[in-house]
Amino acid sequence: MNKNIQLKIALKNACLNILDERMRNASMAMLSAQEAANSEGKSSAGDKYETSRAMGQQDRDMNARQLEQARKDIAFIQSLNVENENSRIGPGALVYTKDAIYFLAAGLGSVTIDSKQIHLVSPVAPLAKLLLDKIPGDKISLNGREIEILEIV
Repeated sequence: MNKNIQLKIALKNACLNILDERMRNASMAMLSAQEAANSEGKSSAGDKYETSRAMGQQDRDMNARQLEQARKDIAFIQSLNVENENSRIGPGALVYTKDAIYFLAAGLGSVTIDSKQIHLVSPVAPLAKLLLDKIPGDKISLNGREIEILEIV
């Protein structure tokens, strides 16, 4: 198996690990928010109790949305076939440009693998939308910067 395919497999696994950690954090935060809301006792300060419970519920709902998004991202990443080289840019592609390396999978920031910093980009991000279906040698313009595609894996 060539080095670039091994890198894509490592990137897919890194994405899954990041999302797994996000799911654990969101689940723990949901439980914590629910426990805090449930343990808040009635207060003589009037609406303090209701306000505190409402804030706890909002926190729980926000973490539930994050948990659901992480689940969707995991399902999407698991569906990516990263063991093939791509001739055009699409989801699961590893894209080399003069200034950066991008992996189109999920918007999860950047990771460093084999001393290479790789930006994890969602296929629906503005940059990815510009890159989709391009081939090596094509150029895109983003925020007044020209980006040339050097290689696609």
